[in-house]
Amino acid sequence: MNDFIKEIEKAKDIVILGHMRPDGDCVGSCLGIYNYVLDNYPDKQVDIYLDAFKQEFMFLHGADQILHEKKDQTYDLCISMDSGDLDRHGDFVTYYDTAKRTMCIDHHISNQGFGDVCFLKTECSAAAEVVYTLLEEDKISQQCAECLYLGIVHDTGVFKYSNTTRQTMEIAGRLIEKGARSQLVIDGTFYQKTFKQNKMLAKALDAAFLMFDGKVIVSCLEKDVFDEQNATNLDTDGVVDALRITEGVECALWMYEYPKKGTFKCSLRSNEIVNVSMIAGSLGGGGHVRAAGCEVEGDKDTIILKVTDMIKAQLDHAEAE
Repeated sequence: MNDFIKEIEKAKDIVILGHMRPDGDCVGSCLGIYNYVLDNYPDKQVDIYLDAFKQEFMFLHGADQILHEKKDQTYDLCISMDSGDLDRHGDFVTYYDTAKRTMCIDHHISNQGFGDVCFLKTECSAAAEVVYTLLEEDKISQQCAECLYLGIVHDTGVFKYSNTTRQTMEIAGRLIEKGARSQLVIDGTFYQKTFKQNKMLAKALDAAFLMFDGKVIVSCLEKDVFDEQNATNLDTDGVVDALRITEGVECALWMYEYPKKGTFKCSLRSNEIVNVSMIAGSLGGGGHVRAAGCEVEGDKDTIILKVTDMIKAQLDHAEAE
């Protein structure tokens, strides 16, 4: 019995927290643990607190039980999921602060380690992959497997990002054997887009421009575009990856001003050279070597100049070696 199972068995009530603006790995890994605990320990109370997420994830078992508003309760155990630091939990961090025991499960290289128990595995492609390594395989249900499979699919870009390893593929195969519906997850939640998402993608691509001999691509949409289209950040899913796969591009910077005027969310992706986690970390964010993000207040052009200067410094250093 590993330390994860020991902590689960000791706790009567458990709360799971994901990061702000939850993506597929965040939702999938949170629900993976939620289903595993309730499948095997039905007498326990388990709550998940997350911000609003994509409607496409609602088919996952237990997604309709996720809470979006705080309630007055303390828990025996709080699990911080897929979050490089506690600030990523937003207002829900109070549950971590008041819990009797705390646990961190993560794979971000920027995570310094926190919690009474910490399972930090930066070699894993996704938090969902970390979760799988903590569970007793013979006790994983179809519902749990599907949640974890979705998490891995989204953080590996359907197994095409450089974070995909042999272990990743083997675990994905085992989850399919458990009943995870591969086509439903991949087509229904990764490739399929709403009309509004396609319109926002078109606007982002139209606003894009190249820098540094085509090695860097940048796009930014300001708040007025979101207002005109009655769109939210959920309608920009996939934009940064569409930028990254542009021929000749090493690094992509995608920025959007939403929901607050003057605050830009920055997503960075690279292919082989640029360590975007280092750049995001210097701006108060974090993530992985090839995928990271941050939130910056200020003028659009000033932020673009600051970020691209750091990208160029890494490109120049690589060329000089």
